Formats: sequence, C-alpha cells, structure tokens
Amino acid sequence: MNRRVVFSHGKESGPWGTKIVALAAIAREAGWAVDSVDYQGLDSPDDRVSRLMAYEPDFAGSLVLVGSSMGGHVCTACSSERRAVGLFLMAPAFYMPGFVERTPVPAPCPITIVHGWRDDVVPVDHSIRFARSYQAILHILDTDHRMNDRITEIGVYFHDFLGRLPASSQAP
Repeated sequence: MNRRVVFSHGKESGPWGTKIVALAAIAREAGWAVDSVDYQGLDSPDDRVSRLMAYEPDFAGSLVLVGSSMGGHVCTACSSERRAVGLFLMAPAFYMPGFVERTPVPAPCPITIVHGWRDDVVPVDHSIRFARSYQAILHILDTDHRMNDRITEIGVYFHDFLGRLPASSQAP
C-alpha cells in the first residue's frame, strides 16, 4: 500500500526544520514515504491551503498530514478533501484573532495535538478547545511555541500515533 506523511511547516520556519527532520526519520523508519511542502513566502493561510491541495492531487494511498502552527491549520483545512487517515498537529493555529470563524473542521480521522503550556504565539487553550470539540488526543508539555527542547518526546508521541492508525494504513 502507498503510504505517505506530508509535513506543513509554520509561518516562521521552513520545510525541513528541526521538528520535521526528526519526525520524518521516525515516519521513514515506520515504513512511510515522507515529503514536506514549502510555504516560504506565502503568508496567507488560504494560499498555503491551495498549495497543499495541489500537492500530488491524484495521490490515492494512505495520507497522514502533520502540521506545526499555521501548518496545523493548513493540514486540518485540507484533511477532508485529501482524505487524510490521520492528523498530527503541533501548536496548531486554531481560533486565532481574525480567523476564529475560519478554524477548519477536521476529517473524521485520528487526531493528536501537542502543545506547550508556555506558548506565547498560539494559546494552549485553543488546542484544549479544539481537542474537546473533536475528541483529539492532546499532549500538553512544559515548553514554548517552538517546542525544540521537547523533540524527543514529540517523536515518541508521533511514533505511537502512526502505530495507532487503522489497519488499512499500516504496512502489510
């Protein structure tokens, strides 16, 4: 079965930042192909959603979307139409001022969110609200928005997340 993890970075980072490199290694080890969409120079969430929607439009395998900050918003916005089998979100930019009503509804798939208690960019309460609304698994860590000091722990959560996906998403 064709299985792919696609990463979406945040507004201030790039397609192969520290978290994405670490999580990509975990996905590859678990037998998933990986890619990361480059959104550099695109400040609009709508433009980023369009770019992700254009990514391999005919992909017919199992797709997991992984997003950080604005990338979490983008992944969630695309999850239903792209038929994602899972969403793994880090400090997703949900319910942000000016975009509260545009917080996307996720695909009916497993969702795990990781957020930092000390996040001064996206309030942790936003992830608590989203997790409660969509029955997502939520891990709240003693860290900031970037979460770079907790990459090892996030990797454990990601590995467990991939292992909990429906059997049709797993290796034969």
